[in-house]
Amino acid sequence: MYFYLPFTIIRFVSKLKGQQNTVILEKKLKIIIAFFITLFTVACSTKKDAFLNRSFHSVTTKYNVLYNGNLALESGLSQLNDNYSDNFWERLPIEPLKVEVLALPGMKKEKDKSPKEFERAEEKAVKAIQTHSMLIARQERNKQIDDAYLLLGKARYYSKRFVPALEAFNFVILKYPNASLINETKIWQAKTLVRLQNEEQAIENLKYLFKNKNLSKQIKEQAHTAIAMAYVKTDSLQQVINHLNKAVLTNYNKEQTARNLFILGQIYREQNKIDSSNMAFQKIIDVKKFPYKYRIHAQIEKAKNITNKVEALSTIETLKKLIKDRDNRPYLDQLYYQAGVIEHDKDKAINYFKKSLQHSIKPNFQKELTYQAIGNLFFDKADFLTAGAYYDSILQITKNENAKRVRSVKRRRKNLDEVIFYEKISKVNDSILKIAAMDEESQKAFFTSYIEKLKASEKTKQQTNLGSAFYKTNNNQIATSNQGKWYFYNAQTVGFGTQEFKRIWGNRPLEDNWRLSEKTQLNLATTKTVTTQEQANNNEALELSYYLNKIPTTQHQIDSIVAERNNAYFKLGVIYKEQFKELDLAVDKLEKLLIYKPSKNILLPTKYHLYKIYLTKDKAKALDLKKDIVNNYSDSKYAKIITNPKEMLVNKDDKNSPEKVYVEAFYDYKDEDFDSAIKRTSAAISKYEGQPIVAKFELLRAYAIGKKEGLKAFKEALEFVAMNYPNTEEGKKALKVITTIKTKI
Repeated sequence: MYFYLPFTIIRFVSKLKGQQNTVILEKKLKIIIAFFITLFTVACSTKKDAFLNRSFHSVTTKYNVLYNGNLALESGLSQLNDNYSDNFWERLPIEPLKVEVLALPGMKKEKDKSPKEFERAEEKAVKAIQTHSMLIARQERNKQIDDAYLLLGKARYYSKRFVPALEAFNFVILKYPNASLINETKIWQAKTLVRLQNEEQAIENLKYLFKNKNLSKQIKEQAHTAIAMAYVKTDSLQQVINHLNKAVLTNYNKEQTARNLFILGQIYREQNKIDSSNMAFQKIIDVKKFPYKYRIHAQIEKAKNITNKVEALSTIETLKKLIKDRDNRPYLDQLYYQAGVIEHDKDKAINYFKKSLQHSIKPNFQKELTYQAIGNLFFDKADFLTAGAYYDSILQITKNENAKRVRSVKRRRKNLDEVIFYEKISKVNDSILKIAAMDEESQKAFFTSYIEKLKASEKTKQQTNLGSAFYKTNNNQIATSNQGKWYFYNAQTVGFGTQEFKRIWGNRPLEDNWRLSEKTQLNLATTKTVTTQEQANNNEALELSYYLNKIPTTQHQIDSIVAERNNAYFKLGVIYKEQFKELDLAVDKLEKLLIYKPSKNILLPTKYHLYKIYLTKDKAKALDLKKDIVNNYSDSKYAKIITNPKEMLVNKDDKNSPEKVYVEAFYDYKDEDFDSAIKRTSAAISKYEGQPIVAKFELLRAYAIGKKEGLKAFKEALEFVAMNYPNTEEGKKALKVITTIKTKI
């Protein structure tokens, strides 16, 4: 009421201005001021139960202290929501408040990262209680004090201090059972109990609240949402569904209603109730007043629910329309990704995924999934080099290296190491040999053209992107359209260019002025020069002689490159045959190798592996190869395996037999000569490639590595055995040991 005091005095003073007697004026003004001071002093008392006192403190609490406190709470909530990011790839939490560590009394308190506005709201609530509480004869006469305690509890709750928050809510329920906000306070008490991992008590309290038949619809929805939170913690999904359905009947709180519907759609999909899931998501889409993030993600979630090709086609058209909508720019990466997931044409799917990457602003879970999807598609197309590059991108940006999905990517990527290594060697050496076979004029013309392209590239590209433009190392720009061109422009042989770049320039950061030496020590605002050596290197790379001098000319050099290339082709053929079961790729590599007329030590194994492949693909070719091996290499182990495979398997007396070698390696292991065991098994794996006994050597080698290098190396070696020999006894045993390790550690 004291808000009206100044206006009352002014009104009286204005009436007295016309009086001539100043003495009378002064006396009356003093009387008026004294009257209001007395009135104000009497009203300020919290010990007197009078209408004036109750009204004064109630109005002051509500429109001054609590008003500012609630403004601070709303501001803090706004900041909290702005900083919170939902992971729509998982089931959403019912309440978007992330609690990583539960802070309990006595525990070391971590630095509070909650918005400071919650602290201000708490201060206002405490001030209202301390200054304006009118506890007279054990009864609170200020009707706003229960609101102050509720504000106090909320501020503590959102600051993640749940124990003191619970104290505030309990105090209201105990001391103010007839308060106007008592039901809302009981809901907050239950939510706090859930946060404190006392779900059973929360459920019991809310069930008791539901017995009140006079609850408003708004309070009922809040209570059903809160009890659903409790049932989530107890894994009672059916109860969660029941209460969420009762919490979405009205739209008092559009944010929470949309969230509840979204969670319902996710749970129904988990239960394979696709129609119910789509209905929940469609309800969100239909209400334009719902927050847009739920409406656009509901569209994406519906796209995840498609069950046949017809639905996929219509859904892709819907996604295309959403992509064209300018309002959906922040969600383009997700929209393109989902279009790629449901697209049946692999090339179109890859195109969608690449567009998703182009619109990914920062590394996140979505980006990891996109890299993995593209990598898997290239893997399925047997383009292992490109697949490996995309898997590398996942491992570079992931923040959760121990996740099952990431560990799976690591294993698959590790299995690609050899094929990527040998593919690069084969392509680089093929290109070098092709250039070496040209006459001098053709070589000059070739490199002159290349240098011109390089100069043009330098003019149009910023220095920041020079390295990635020159060697195509940017993962978002991995291209397959250039396959078949010279290796400098071929994404699959980018490794050669990268190494050559490092040879010339060394390790350079991808940033402005990357060519500068010791850049961090220079004033970049004024320094515009580079060292003489760097200028020389840069100029040298644009000189024709730089490339011509690198062309091998002696027969010894060429023979060395040929031998390395042939060995790479042989290794690739065996890897594609044995490890990836890509028989067509294996045939391609091995047949080309025969054209190149390899040395004797790999010529016969090449023919043998082709023979084994053609047994299932082309009987006539298999027969020709069999005759060739048996007639021309009759004393070889391969001829003996072909003519009498059973005898070779049981001939254990032969000191060079695989079984004899295995026994020797095993005794090395038993005698704890692990270096010798590893050496013997590694040699045997290479020597007896393609024979069933190789899996035994691999497992023994894994055990020897474990004894020598420790548990981590042991686990990695076992994973290799389990991945590459899954259908053998050794592969199954390796998997069993891996499971045992994970269980015990």
